[in-house]
Order: sequence, then structure tokens, then C-alpha cells
Amino acid sequence: MRRVAKLSAACIATAALALTATACGSTSSENDSSSSSASSDGGKGGIKIGLAYDVGGRGDRSFNDSAARGADKAAKEFGGSLKELTAKSSDTEADREQRLTDLADAGYNPIVAVGFSYATSVDKVAPKYPKVNFGLIDSVAKAQNVDSITFTEEQGSYLAGVAAALKTKKDHVGFIGGVDTPLIKKFEAGYAQGVKDTNPKVKVDVQYLTHGSDFSGFADPAKGKEAASGMLDNGVDVIYAAAGSSGNGSIEAVSGVKGAWAIGVDSDQYNIPGLAKYKNSILTSMVKNVDVGVYDFIKSVHEGKPLTGNQLYSLAKGGVGLATSGGFIDDIQPQLDAAKKKIVDGTIKVKTS
Repeated sequence: MRRVAKLSAACIATAALALTATACGSTSSENDSSSSSASSDGGKGGIKIGLAYDVGGRGDRSFNDSAARGADKAAKEFGGSLKELTAKSSDTEADREQRLTDLADAGYNPIVAVGFSYATSVDKVAPKYPKVNFGLIDSVAKAQNVDSITFTEEQGSYLAGVAAALKTKKDHVGFIGGVDTPLIKKFEAGYAQGVKDTNPKVKVDVQYLTHGSDFSGFADPAKGKEAASGMLDNGVDVIYAAAGSSGNGSIEAVSGVKGAWAIGVDSDQYNIPGLAKYKNSILTSMVKNVDVGVYDFIKSVHEGKPLTGNQLYSLAKGGVGLATSGGFIDDIQPQLDAAKKKIVDGTIKVKTS
């Protein structure tokens, strides 16, 4: 899914190396920012990294920020620079194609397309620039010069469901999806299965903020807060939101209800400064280590052996998992470890829809 920031529990080293670049948080490609960890032009021989963010951009405290951490680490380590362009909720396919084309024409290589919404545009643009290496997150490209970076979101979400089922006092939990898409359905499916496998009596409420091509559901904290408030009023006491920065609003709503828990997504949201006042209500986060995938891709380009094809970051490989910050799931860790073992060894098959 998408998308909030500071560090995933599995990637403390990555976060420690992240640059202190100012978050742009822009939702308009007209307000794109350029940041550098070496020099504004990358310097002689410096790697020039292009980032085409999804809606919300750097500063969403979730999905985009995780990608940014990976790029920051690579830029610092390899003496490179970053050029960051950010999608708008109103983007058309032509807008996404133009964003990638602008980066390629400006000499950026590699270029990372952050999010499944870029899938079609990457397949159109990448073949026109065969010497440029493209990375695509959350979808699998057909073009030859593309590294498709995907994750088993359903597996990490299953563990979130186990945690929710063990922590609910009302046998009633919720799931909020930013946009009703196949990707976010993976989060929902894994979560619901984890809940039901743990305690069939627990009810799971599901709500999506937007549908179809309306991606504003990933960048509307007010709408996320409203949805969560409705669930809480309906008796839900644990809410998992896979909704980009909209999930920040869900966390805020949960923090106002005694005994209720929020489950974060993509980044370890307990450790995000912008969410610090709500952290004692964040039970755990389903971390999706986009930063690792982005760093691995950029490193491969820097070393002259660019990754292509599909790199799948699974639970077994540490691609997804649950954050332990705050210690709120320490008491149920044995059950979580048991569930993880069954997923890894194939005893549990987690659904994707």
C-alpha cells in the first residue's frame, strides 16, 4: 500500500543513514523539489537519482517517505543527487508519462516510479530510453530495462490481523483502505484472514475512502479521520489503515478513544515525529520495506549490474513485518512468531483477495 515515515523496525540502519532533507510534502508536480546529498548536479561521476512520487510525496509519513529513505541512503553512500517530482490526485496517464520523460531527458539514471499508478507509464516511457534504468514499486513492468519492486503485503497484514484479534476487547476491528484497488485489497485480505484464523468471533468492518481512478483517498487525512471515527462509534476498537497519509487521520481519531488501538502501515509510525502525540495509541505498524527495495535497485545501477525483472520482498526475506516499537505487542509475540513461522514454511497460505 502505500504509504508514512520514519523508520521500519527492520531497517534501523537505513534510517540512520537517511538524509535530513526537508520534506516537500507537495501534491503538485508544479512544486517539485530538488535535494542533493553531494552536489546539486551530482558532481562528476555522481549518480543522479530521479524519484517520481505517488500522491502525497515526501512527507506523507508512510509509503513515499519509505522510498525517500532508500534513495537518501543511496545518494549519500554513492555521492549522488536527487530530483523529486510528485503526483497530483488529478493526474492523468499523460501527466505520469511526462513526469518520467522529464526525468529521463534531464539525464537522471536511475529513475524510480513510486507506486502502481505508474505501471502503464513506465512501460510506455522505459523502452524509449533503453540506456536508462527504471525502478517500479508495487507493480510488475513488461519493459526490459525495469526493476519491478514488489512485496507480499498480504503476509504482513495477516500478522497485523493476528495482533488485532488478540488485542481487541470488543471482538470488533476495522480496516480502512485508501483507494479500492487490487493492491490495497491484498492488505485487506491478509488482515481479515489473520483476524478470522485467530478468533472467528471477531467482526471485521471494511471501508474504502475512494474508488477507481480517484487516488485522493491516499492523501486525505480528514477523510481518514472521519472514517475511523465512524468505525469507533460503531464499536470498533482496533483499526488498521492502509491509506497513505489518510491513515494519519485515522490514527488521530483512534488516539481520542480510550482503549482503542491503531495499526500503522508501510513505515514504523510509532517513531514518526509528526505522529508523536498519538504514538501511545499505535499498537504496531505493518512495515513494508520500500526503502530496502529502492536502495538495492540504486546500488545495482551504481555497481553497473542493474537489477531487472521482479524482485519480490516477502515476509521470509524481511520485506514486510510488524514493528515492535512501544512494546505494545510484546505480550503476544509468541503467537505472532508462531503465525510468521507457518506463513514462511507454507502451512498458512495467505489470500491476496
